[in-house]
Amino acid sequence: MAESKYNESLEEVHSTVGTAGKRGWRKLLAFVGPAYLVSVGYMDPGNWATDIAGGSQFGYRLLWILLMSNLIALLLQSLSARLGIVKGLDLAQASRNAYPSWVNYPLYVLAQIAIIACDLAEIIGMAIGLNLLFDLPLIWGISITVLDTFLLLFLMNKGMRMMEVFIVSMVFIVGVSFLAEMLIVQPAFNEVVRGLKPSALSGNALYIAIGIIGATVMPHNLYLHSSLVQTRKIEKNRKGILEALKFNLIDTTIALNLAFLVNASILILAATAFYKNGFFEVAEIQDAYKLLEDIFGSLAPTLFAIALIASGQSSTITGTLAGQIVMEGHLNLRIAPWLRRLITRLLAITPAFFTILYFGEDALGELLVLSQVVLSLQLGFAIIPLIHFTSDKKLMSEFAIKPWVKILAWISALIIVGLNVKLVYEEVYSWLSSTSNAWWIYVFVFPVILAVGILLLYVLISPFVKHSEHKHSNLPHGEALSIGEVGDVAYGNIGIPVDFSDNDRNTIRHALIQGGKDAQYYLIHIVETAGARYHGDKVLDYETQSDTDNLEKYKVNLIELGYHANILIGYGSAPGAIASITKKHNLDLLVMGAHGHKGISDWIFGTTLDSVRHKVKIPVLIIR
Repeated sequence: MAESKYNESLEEVHSTVGTAGKRGWRKLLAFVGPAYLVSVGYMDPGNWATDIAGGSQFGYRLLWILLMSNLIALLLQSLSARLGIVKGLDLAQASRNAYPSWVNYPLYVLAQIAIIACDLAEIIGMAIGLNLLFDLPLIWGISITVLDTFLLLFLMNKGMRMMEVFIVSMVFIVGVSFLAEMLIVQPAFNEVVRGLKPSALSGNALYIAIGIIGATVMPHNLYLHSSLVQTRKIEKNRKGILEALKFNLIDTTIALNLAFLVNASILILAATAFYKNGFFEVAEIQDAYKLLEDIFGSLAPTLFAIALIASGQSSTITGTLAGQIVMEGHLNLRIAPWLRRLITRLLAITPAFFTILYFGEDALGELLVLSQVVLSLQLGFAIIPLIHFTSDKKLMSEFAIKPWVKILAWISALIIVGLNVKLVYEEVYSWLSSTSNAWWIYVFVFPVILAVGILLLYVLISPFVKHSEHKHSNLPHGEALSIGEVGDVAYGNIGIPVDFSDNDRNTIRHALIQGGKDAQYYLIHIVETAGARYHGDKVLDYETQSDTDNLEKYKVNLIELGYHANILIGYGSAPGAIASITKKHNLDLLVMGAHGHKGISDWIFGTTLDSVRHKVKIPVLIIR
C-alpha cells in the first residue's frame, strides 16, 4: 500500500522531478539541482563576513581552512544525499527514529538556533547590499527582508525546477561578479598557493577560522540536502539507487567546488585589496565596499554589492526550506509554510534590530561573524548522527559507507568538534581572566556548557550502546490500527454553514445524503459586518435582515421536500461563531463547502474552513 505523501520530506515537491527514460547528459541534468540549492549556503553573506575578516587580518594564511572546510563539506554532503536517496529519510526524520523525544527536542532547538543564525546573516547581507546600492538605511533594509516570505511561496507553487532555476541564476550572478573582481584586483597567485599550506591557529585566527568552518560546513545544509535529493523520482532498486548516488555525487562535487572558488575569491579579494594595502582590521562589509571604491574605482564595489544581494536572497530561500525540514522531522509538526517562514524571519530580525538600536550599525559585521561561529558550534549535533546513520548496515544495508569513508568522516567530526571545544575553552578562560566578578559565568555559562556537552556525548555514544534497538520507521503518525466491526453511522443533528453562493446547493445535497429524512438539519449563516462584530444578535442592519430572509427560503424549501430544517444565525468571526453554534446545539456533523480559492486568495479567504475543523470535535465533511 502506498504511503501518504504527508509522511514524506518536503511533501509539496517530493518525487516531482522525473529521471526515468533519460540517458547520458539528459540523465545527469535531471539530477542537477539539489546541490546548487545547498551550495548557496556556502557563499552567503555570513561567508563574506568571515572571509573578509580573515583576508584583511591574515592575508592568504587562512586559505587552507577554506580548502579543508570545502573537502569536509563535500564528504558530509555526499553522506547526507546518500541517506536521503537510500532510505527516503531526511536527517531530522532519521534522528527522530533513532533518538528518544527528550533528545529530539533539544536537537530541534539547536538546529533552529543555527537556522536563525544563518537567516540573520542573510538579513544583514541583504540590508547592507541595498544600503550600498541605493543608500537605503539599514533599519529599512532589514524590514524589507520580511517580504521574501512571499517569494519563497511563489517559487514553491511553481515547482522545484523553477526554484532551482532561480537559485542557479543567483549563483551565476555571484560567480560572474567575483570573476570580474579577480580581473580587477589581480592577486599574486604564487602567494595564494602558499596560503593553502596548513599553519597553527590561536586567538583571533582560531575564532575567524571556526567562523569560516561554520559558514562553510553549515549544519542546516546537511538537513536540506538529505531532503532535496528526494525531489528526484528514481527506481527504488539497486540499479536505480546506485545511479542516483553517482549522479548526485557529480552534482555535489561541481556545485561545492564552485562555491569554494567564490569563497576563495572573497578571501583573496580581501587579502589583496586590504591586507596588502595595510588595512588589517576590515571586518565590516561596508568598509570593504568603500575601500574597493577608493582603490579600484566604481565598478568593483558595484559588482560586490550586486553579488551580496544575490547571495543573500538565494540563501534565505534554502534556509527556509531547512527550517521546514527540521521542524517536521524532529517534532513531526507541520504548520503553514508562510507562517513558519515569517516566524523564522522575525526571530532573526530581532537581534539585528537590537544590535542597530543599541550598538549602532557598525556592530553588524561582528554580529555576522558571531552568527557563523554559532553555526559551527552546532555542527557536531548534525554531523555525528549523520555518520552513525550512514554507517549503520542494518539501516543502509549494502549502501552503508565503506570503512575508509567512515574514518575520514569521523576525522572530520573530530576536527570540527575539537576546534569548537578549544574555542569555547579560550573564550570562557578569557572571560574569567578579564572579569573580576565572574559569578554569572558559573551560574549561567557553565550549566549550559555542561548540558550541551552531555547531549553531545549521548548523541555520540547512544547508537553504539543501543545499536540493535534502532527504529527503522518513517511513520510519523504511528502504526495502522485494526478497523474492527463497522456499524451504521447515524447523524441526528447536521449543521450546514451556507453563504448564499452557487456552492450552497451542492453542500446541502451532500448533507441530506448523510442524514436522510430522519435527521435535523441546521442551516447556519454568520453575519460578519462591523456592526455584527460589536453588537452581536442586537444588530438590525440590512445585511442581517437579508441573510435571515435567505435562510428562511432554504428552510421552507427543505420542509417542502420532507426534511426537518432549522435556521441558526451567528455574529462576528465565522470560525468562532460556527464552533460556538456547533457546541451549543450538540451537532453531530458539519457539512461545509470549500471555497476553491488559490494563491493569494487562499491566504485571504481560505481561513474559515481550516479554523473551524481545529475548533470543533465532530466530523467535518468538506464539499468541493
